[in-house]
Amino acid sequence: MRWRVATFFLGLPALSLACWAQLAPSPDAPPVSHAPPPTEDEQAVATFKLEVNLVDMFFTVKDKQGNLVPHLNQDDCTVLEDKVPQKLKNFVAETHQPLTLGILLDTSGSQYRVLPLEQDVGSQFLERVLQKKDEAFLLSFDVNVDLLQDYTNSARLLSRAMSKAEINTAGGNGAGGIPGAGGGTIPTIGAPKGTLLYDAVYLASNEKMNQETGRKAMILLTDGEDEGSVHKIRDAIAAAQKNNVIVYTILIADRTFYGGFGYSGYSAMKQMTEETGGRLIDVGNNGKKLEAAFQQIEDELRTQYVASYTPLNTKLDGTFRHVSVECRGDGLKVQVRKGYYATPPQQ
Repeated sequence: MRWRVATFFLGLPALSLACWAQLAPSPDAPPVSHAPPPTEDEQAVATFKLEVNLVDMFFTVKDKQGNLVPHLNQDDCTVLEDKVPQKLKNFVAETHQPLTLGILLDTSGSQYRVLPLEQDVGSQFLERVLQKKDEAFLLSFDVNVDLLQDYTNSARLLSRAMSKAEINTAGGNGAGGIPGAGGGTIPTIGAPKGTLLYDAVYLASNEKMNQETGRKAMILLTDGEDEGSVHKIRDAIAAAQKNNVIVYTILIADRTFYGGFGYSGYSAMKQMTEETGGRLIDVGNNGKKLEAAFQQIEDELRTQYVASYTPLNTKLDGTFRHVSVECRGDGLKVQVRKGYYATPPQQ
């Protein structure tokens, strides 16, 4: 499945990417029901169920040395929403709960020299991390956003799709124009674009992760540079937060591509990962560091806690609620998303 975003820029610049294409096919219309209408009691029960708002906070805890802390219990941690302590309904160490994983691969021209390294180490990671009930998908982003492999439990299928990923600029496979800039800073059709990073995160969150439950994580392999996305970084972060997706970024880049000027994606990726409860790991173009980064992410995903609570603030008004988790212990640090949007559950 493939998005050709450029063709839609002409005359329709304000449309959401979700209106241009979908990562997953739209479901068929539901069958017409001939059942009698629900009674008042049944309607009341249904309304009550919709208004229950259980918030799940997935997080990891580390000590002063940066080591993961795996054996905490409910009495050790407190969840605060807008600085108000909440009463926990559930607290579990989620070592083996099924994991939904999205791998987002930057295939813009700037990644030309590091893509083979990403493909090799990324495939090894998927072989190790995917367990029996886990599932993952793979997409690439450059001048387009492409779904390379839909949800599967097969590391072999994911690795095969990853191996087929190619560098793509507007000139095709990096052959024309300026790498990473969509074949140049001014494409033939539409607005300037070249690396649709924010659009990729937005789409993956809203169209792939939105129907999934439980633990959800997204791993970005990128230099952090975005050029031409319709959505801003704030939109991408909000989409991840609304769908309870933890974002990790492995910042990998060919330093020589940027000369002596470096690249500017670090701060944006740090913001995105910290606000969603993930982490930024800068590996440059070092293969050993890339392997270590994947290992760290794997360890964190397998050493998570989940604290569930029903907010004392019961208003489902769509506002953002700031959340923090504090765990008692000498110098313990908690890695958790910064909050959530209090929106009504979908019917």
